[in-house]
Parts: sequence; structure tokens; C-alpha cells
Amino acid sequence: MSTPAPRPSVLFVCVHNAGRSQMAAAFLTSLAGDKVEVRSAGSAPADTVNPAVVEAMKEVGVDISAETPKVLTVEAVQASDVVITMGCGDTCPVFPGKRYLDWQLDDPAGQGVASVRPIRDEIERRIRGLLVELELGLDR
Repeated sequence: MSTPAPRPSVLFVCVHNAGRSQMAAAFLTSLAGDKVEVRSAGSAPADTVNPAVVEAMKEVGVDISAETPKVLTVEAVQASDVVITMGCGDTCPVFPGKRYLDWQLDDPAGQGVASVRPIRDEIERRIRGLLVELELGLDR
């Protein structure tokens, strides 16, 4: 009897964990379901998720209104197979054996929902590409 392959785990990191990393985590969770373990964190987390980000995600049927920014911990990085940074620079600890990607994306902080939409759409595009790379496929 073969053991099932462990679920890959992905950590999304941005400075405030209030916009880009929240959108990325929500898209990955929405598209991959329980096939992947998803985390997000920030090197200097904000108090709340950016309201324009919440609104932009709601427009595509993903509700992140209950999410709260979390602080980046060494443990979260160690527990992840893939670490995707989005503008946190050198503040993310690096460990051997992890896959690191740096996604250059505009920061939605202080932007209205109209400015957040193209960032949201680019994140969704990249998440769909990540699903292919992780060989997880799409449920929808």
C-alpha cells in the first residue's frame, strides 16, 4: 500500500500581509482546496486587511473579510515548501531546501479598488501558473 504524497505547502509574504499575500493565499485556497496547505504573513503586519483588497476579491467571488494580517515567523518559513515574497525584500529568512520565488507586484496599500483590480488579476494569473507547476490541476 503506497502512502499518499504529502500536500505541498506555500507561504505568501508581503510587508503588511494586508493585500498581495492575502489575495494570493485566498486564490490558492479557492482554486486548490485541500490539495495544498496555504499560509500568508507579513514582516510588519497591518491591523486589518486593506478594504479595497477585500472589495476587489469580493467582486470575483472570494470573501477575505474575516482574514487578519499575521506576523512572519521562522516556523512558518520552515514549515513551507514554497515561499513566495511580494516586496518584503531581505526580511524573509532563507532556509536550504525551500523554493523561493519573488513576485514583483504593485503594492495595493492606499489604492482604491480600481487600482487593486489589475493587481488582483495578475496574482490570480500567477496562482494558476503555480498550480500547474505544483501539478495540482484546477477543480474549476
